[in-house]
Amino acid sequence: MNNKYTILLVDDENDIREFLSYTLRKEGFIVYTANDGRSGIKKAREVKPHLILLDIMMPGIDGIEACEQIRSDPDMSPVIICFLTAKGEDYAQIAGFEAGGDDYIIKPVKPKILVSRVKALLRRYRPLEETTGSVQVLGSYNLSLDRERFILHLDEKDIFLPRKEFELLSLLLTKPGRVFTRAEIYKKVWGEDIIVGDRTIDVHIRKLREKVGDDLIRTIKGVGYKLTE
Repeated sequence: MNNKYTILLVDDENDIREFLSYTLRKEGFIVYTANDGRSGIKKAREVKPHLILLDIMMPGIDGIEACEQIRSDPDMSPVIICFLTAKGEDYAQIAGFEAGGDDYIIKPVKPKILVSRVKALLRRYRPLEETTGSVQVLGSYNLSLDRERFILHLDEKDIFLPRKEFELLSLLLTKPGRVFTRAEIYKKVWGEDIIVGDRTIDVHIRKLREKVGDDLIRTIKGVGYKLTE
């Protein structure tokens, strides 16, 4: 892997910032740091990193709100956001996925595990120029996807989708009516190397339904999901 990737580490604990940034820089990554959510948002827009490691529990603007603000910026669509959470913070992990996060790492984390997870996440990175073009499908729903801007065109409205929601909808749109199993969705949207919680897909499906309506995406109990033809 080409380690000339840029990583932004946002955490309010100085010891954690120093430890994690040292570990990543030793592997050849370019690392920027911020000590709170507000400065993390500013730094993200300034350096446009490939990956953001974002602590959830911070004073002021916490990691969830920071993620939502970053995801609301179309220019930041390619960035991968991985939350840093303490053990037992299951509620925070779910909230993180709802805000547009891609994955989470539980603190404390061993250096080798951190590096392995970061490399796995970065293998999923795709710059905007690799996602150009649009997909025009399901004419009965008046729906299309703009791959260049991560925008859903639905009933003459433009809806910006966070990257994972966009990729999930894109996958379902490749074969309307076909049932995609949960295992297939995990593999194609998150990748085999990414470890995500069992409710990750459910959270993203729910967020998509809030934007496209309940009728478009059907749940096949015990199997997976499909688009209504």
